[in-house]
Amino acid sequence: MTRDELQERIVAILVDEFEFEDPGLDDNLRDDHGFDSIDAIELLAKIEEMLGFQISRKEKEQAMSIRTISDILDFIETIQAAHKN
Repeated sequence: MTRDELQERIVAILVDEFEFEDPGLDDNLRDDHGFDSIDAIELLAKIEEMLGFQISRKEKEQAMSIRTISDILDFIETIQAAHKN
């Protein structure tokens, strides 16, 4: 999946599932959209579903530093590369 495809799917999830309105790639998810740790856990489950594999506990811990959609895309690209090996 290309970064543009990932972005399209992540933005759709944020709009449809978390009721974001017009999210920007560099918006602070917590400050600008009220995204909290429960939301982050739910989003990780959606990402696992989208990718078709389980994210390890270590990868989930790394995800807790995510603040923007750009960070989410970087995270997904990193874990996709790790799971290809």
